[in-house]
Amino acid sequence: MKRFFATMGIIILLGGMGMAKDANAAFEKATFAGGCFWCMESPFDKLPGVFSVTVGYTGGRTANPTYEEVSTGTTGHAEAIEILFDPKKIGYDKLLDAYWRSIDPTTKDSQFADHGTQYRTAIFYHSEEQRELAYASKERFQKTFQLKNPIVTEIVPAVTFYPAEAYHQHYYKTHSFQYQLYREGSGRADFLRKTYGDTH
Repeated sequence: MKRFFATMGIIILLGGMGMAKDANAAFEKATFAGGCFWCMESPFDKLPGVFSVTVGYTGGRTANPTYEEVSTGTTGHAEAIEILFDPKKIGYDKLLDAYWRSIDPTTKDSQFADHGTQYRTAIFYHSEEQRELAYASKERFQKTFQLKNPIVTEIVPAVTFYPAEAYHQHYYKTHSFQYQLYREGSGRADFLRKTYGDTH
C-alpha cells in the first residue's frame, strides 16, 4: 500500500510538472537592459499579460556571476530584466514601448548616475520577429520624441540570462523607500517625467 501511494504521488507530481510546463509553453521571453535593474521591474509588472519579471545579468562572459562581480564592469554582463509574457494578451511592441519610456537611450555605457558597461542599454531579442520589431520601434521612437542625440541602445541576440540574488528581486516593493530615494536621486525619475511625461 505504501508503495502504491508513493507511486501515485510521483505520477501526480509528474502530471503537475507536465501541466506547468505546458502552461509556460504559451509564454514568450523579452530581455532588456536599462541601467540599474531595480528601476526596470515596475514599468513591466504593471502591464496586463506580463506573467513575471526577473532581474539578473546577461550579455557577458562570466558564468553564474554575482552582483559584486558584475559591479566591477569586468564581466561583460549588463544588469537586465527577463520578462515572461503572454503574447495573446500583450504584444512585444507594447513591451518595447514601455522599455524605451523607462530609459535614456542616447547615453552609452551609462544610465543617469550609474556609469560602466554593466549599465548599458540593450535589447536582447529571442527571435527574428523580435529583432525586426526592435529595430522598427527604435526608428519610430527616435522620430516620435525628437531626441537631441541618436539612440545608442544595442539590439543583439539573447544569450544566457542569470537571475540576480534574491534580495534584488522586486526591490521596488521590498525596499520601497530606498528605491524611491535612489530613483529620484539618480536623476532617472526627473528625466522620464520631462522627456516622456511618465511617472512610474
